[in-house]
Amino acid sequence: MSNPTVPAEHLLALAADFTRHNDALAEIRLTASGPATALNHQTALAQHLSDSALHIVDVLNAQSMYHSPAIHAVYARVKQLAQLTIIAADHLLDAADILDVTRAGIPVNDDGLLLTSQQALDEARSRLTLVRDLTALGAKDALATAELFIAERRRRGARPLHQPPALSTTQGAALRAIAQGEVTIAGDRPIIRSDCVRVSISTVRSLESRGLVTREPCSRRHHDERVHLTADGSRGLAATFGLPRPPVPTAARPASRPTVTTARAATG
Repeated sequence: MSNPTVPAEHLLALAADFTRHNDALAEIRLTASGPATALNHQTALAQHLSDSALHIVDVLNAQSMYHSPAIHAVYARVKQLAQLTIIAADHLLDAADILDVTRAGIPVNDDGLLLTSQQALDEARSRLTLVRDLTALGAKDALATAELFIAERRRRGARPLHQPPALSTTQGAALRAIAQGEVTIAGDRPIIRSDCVRVSISTVRSLESRGLVTREPCSRRHHDERVHLTADGSRGLAATFGLPRPPVPTAARPASRPTVTTARAATG
């Protein structure tokens, strides 16, 4: 039997890999020793992202479903993610090559002119900035694509084989924030990148106790751990897609009440 949550689960795993990629990317320092080695390692991560996205196309092809406009949009988004990461890998390779050949005294272009060390560094930095821009929204886009896929499958009458887990509104919002790469831990205290949701450490622990999330060491400075969905967490979150969502609890304070002034009656 075709299970409609399988492509969504793969997309959520891709979202987590985008988050890992972006965490590692943020910590590359081109002025440190061996920057080309770090760039080559990052290239391998980007290539893994593109391979994973292309595999999701195969997973989609294995589904028995009507290819509606929404499903065509899902295919387009997945292929776009694959293409973006292929381009990112090319930029990372270019940055590593520029640093390597400049250090070896070889011209970067056919004009025979050598770049100075600072020029090579600037060129590599510009490519690194492009890569960060290309992959910055990868986790959010993968989550949105997974939700679009499940919502369309539900609309066409398909039902996930797994029941959605019983989640409070806060827990559901936390799972989505985690899937989008927005939750890290520092000093046993959650750091949330988005100001649209709040996640407490007690919520993280309750999801951990149910096997829905796990923590991994985080390479970003001032962040000790990154919170990721487990396989069960991805399966459970995917099963909630396409269902009505309650309002998300936010960290915003309620608007202050207007001051009521009692007017005195005019005296004659």
